[in-house]
Amino acid sequence: MWRNSITFRLVLFFALTSTLIQCGVSAVIGYQVAAHFRELDSLSLAQMAALAQHTISAVRDKAGLDELPRRLGAALSDHPGLSVAVIAPDGDILYSSPDSAFPPDLIDPRRATESTSPVDWTRAGSYFRGYSFQASTGIADLPPLTLAVALDIDEHAHFMATFREILWYSATAGTLLTGFLGWLVARRGLAPVRVIAGVAKGISAKRLRDRLPLDEVPTELQDLASSFNDMLARLDDSFQRLSEYSADLAHELRTPITSLTMQTQVALTKARTADEYREILYSNLEEYERLTRMISDMLFIAKADNRLITPHREQVSLGAEIDDLIDFYHAFAEDKGVTITRAGDGRISGDRLMLRRAFGNLVSNATRHVPDGGKIVISVDPESSGGARIAVENTGEDIPPEHVPRLFDRFYRADPSRLRNGAGAGLGLAIAKSIVDAHGGELTVSSANGLTRFTVTLPPT
Repeated sequence: MWRNSITFRLVLFFALTSTLIQCGVSAVIGYQVAAHFRELDSLSLAQMAALAQHTISAVRDKAGLDELPRRLGAALSDHPGLSVAVIAPDGDILYSSPDSAFPPDLIDPRRATESTSPVDWTRAGSYFRGYSFQASTGIADLPPLTLAVALDIDEHAHFMATFREILWYSATAGTLLTGFLGWLVARRGLAPVRVIAGVAKGISAKRLRDRLPLDEVPTELQDLASSFNDMLARLDDSFQRLSEYSADLAHELRTPITSLTMQTQVALTKARTADEYREILYSNLEEYERLTRMISDMLFIAKADNRLITPHREQVSLGAEIDDLIDFYHAFAEDKGVTITRAGDGRISGDRLMLRRAFGNLVSNATRHVPDGGKIVISVDPESSGGARIAVENTGEDIPPEHVPRLFDRFYRADPSRLRNGAGAGLGLAIAKSIVDAHGGELTVSSANGLTRFTVTLPPT
């Protein structure tokens, strides 16, 4: 589980970065200090080599060559830690400082060069740095002598060992400290995420109104917190709608079932004639048909919500379909003194039966809510793109703004008083919207200034 931890990854990243940086810095510092000591040693060796070479070049005869060890010893007596060796061309050592420890390769006349690049070696637990080169005397027929100079660097070596040890200890401590500080920073930085997790853990059906305080969330997590709050708002709204839907569904189903139960119980209280039983059965049949329509409508909406409805495409004459609907509702409208008219015409590609059902639900809704003597106008406006816009407009009282966004919810009624008296189950507008959505269109509603308009916008095929 820790491998998937953001805190662990951040701490690991900080620790690795710190280790690389501190190792790099330590290596550079160690190299620079060592180079500085090497430069100082090279300078000391160069001075010693120049002094020794000057002494050798002053030799003019055999007597001076025999006197050379004494002169070199006197010249080097004030330079502790420095060693000099002079080797004859035949390999004999003409002079060697006391306790000198030159490696054989360095004092071999055959390997002496003009290079003054120091080499390091150890002997008997001590560290040395030096080089050898050829030095000419003032004797004309004498080949050059081999001059080797060396410096005891024990003090520098021990200092560098201790210095490097301190550097690596410091780097290790810095890495651990960086890891610990990284853990603190990560824990503190991810605190809002833990707050979000805490809110999420506390979410239940009764606590969907909890929200994250955006002013306390870091800028980097503002989008996450805002999206989380929006999600809670959507869940809260959906849960409220689902609760209302469940309550409405139970109520809608309970009413006809209660009616059937009561009628059956009344029929069983005493013996009745065949006509009376027939009347009761007719009444029950109406309730059964109502239940059947309700269940069928609910199944249709459920299929539409799951995109299981695929409209059959055919050319539909909108004017002809709307005229048929006007003829169907003519008698009902005439009883209320309502006029229904159509304006415009057009054709659209879609499922004729489904579109007829959607337009029929809109017209039925308009006829139920239009006042006596009112007017219903159905307008068809073909679009140049090949689509069409159909509007069903009726006169009457405005729909309160708070009800408009929910008119297409299932079982929702803006006017609860219309629960009975011939009103439907509250599924007509929901079905109409599902049909329009299945055709890729849009169904909107507006209500103002005594006019309520439902507008269907259908796209081209």
